[in-house]
Amino acid sequence: MNIGQAAKHTGLSAKMIRYYESIDLLPRAGRSESGYRQYSASDLHRLAFIKRARDLGFSLEEVGRLLALWQDKQRASADVKALAEGHIAELERKIAEMSALRDTLVELADSCQGDSRPDCPILQGLEEGVGCGAPGCSSHRQP
Repeated sequence: MNIGQAAKHTGLSAKMIRYYESIDLLPRAGRSESGYRQYSASDLHRLAFIKRARDLGFSLEEVGRLLALWQDKQRASADVKALAEGHIAELERKIAEMSALRDTLVELADSCQGDSRPDCPILQGLEEGVGCGAPGCSSHRQP
């Protein structure tokens, strides 16, 4: 199967497949006599695994570790679980951060009259850094 067919079959772009090859998540594809990449059923299976892991938000580094564990028939499932639980903790941290951002925006939007007056609590809040509880965001008024 050529790269275009592999891309269609996996839902990945040809560019992404070439990238995964370049960072060694996918072994270098064999070549046809005319020099085109050729992908096997095993390659497609590996690409599907990578895509599912990426869809779940695993980083490329984590995908590499998952692939190594997947290929290691002597692996301990505890290693896989630890990796998944670490990812869950990171997702929970990001969710909390996004929730804090949402809450701040709701607070700012609720304080705005949304009428024809030029006074805008949203812009004032952005200027002063009011109410943002997310990391890296000042939660106090600037002088």
